[in-house]
Amino acid sequence: MIAKDLIDITFLPLKSSDTGNIALAQMDEYRLSHLPIVDNSIFQGIISDIDIYNFNAQDETLDNFLLTLNKTHIIDTHHIFDVIKAFYISKLPILPVLKNDNSFVGTISLYSLVMNYSEASSITNPGGIIVLELNSNDFSLSEIAQIVESNDAKLMNFHITTFHDSTKIEVTLKINKIDIQSVLQTFNRYNYIVKASFSENNQIEDIKERYDSLMNFLNI
Repeated sequence: MIAKDLIDITFLPLKSSDTGNIALAQMDEYRLSHLPIVDNSIFQGIISDIDIYNFNAQDETLDNFLLTLNKTHIIDTHHIFDVIKAFYISKLPILPVLKNDNSFVGTISLYSLVMNYSEASSITNPGGIIVLELNSNDFSLSEIAQIVESNDAKLMNFHITTFHDSTKIEVTLKINKIDIQSVLQTFNRYNYIVKASFSENNQIEDIKERYDSLMNFLNI
């Protein structure tokens, strides 16, 4: 998945001929603190509500800000991981998407990024989650996948978390099986450290226990 696939079509850019009040109203409508300014399909930069308030420029046109605008953007063919990195570095709620000639393609919001990434990475699909802790030198994706598949399940996605000044890593697995007890038992047999596990069965059982407790209380 690349940047142009993540664009949120609900957000329209501002123009440099717009006033500060128009910009603030549009930000309020979109519930955003930043918006891109685009003139004739050419990206000019990003303006924030703080920029407008600090200069008391609600009645002035945005072309007064062009020299000081934030120029952060992403190229439309960049990978989703580059998009995530750009959001992390910039700390912005939006990310303009441009072609190589600086022409504006659209805007990625944090919401559209999360929604698209969730769909692409099977996060929203039914199943269980297992978190393993192991040394980085012991990590073998093929062995982990074999353990999962030996229990009639499929590895849908995985994520590795590293720690500063440590050889330990956490491997988070998303599998397509709701009842993950047999998978957990197999990992234990292979001497894997299961740091955490989450399944829809556990949530259902928890809800049932809470319901039964409530019914018992009401019957007292």
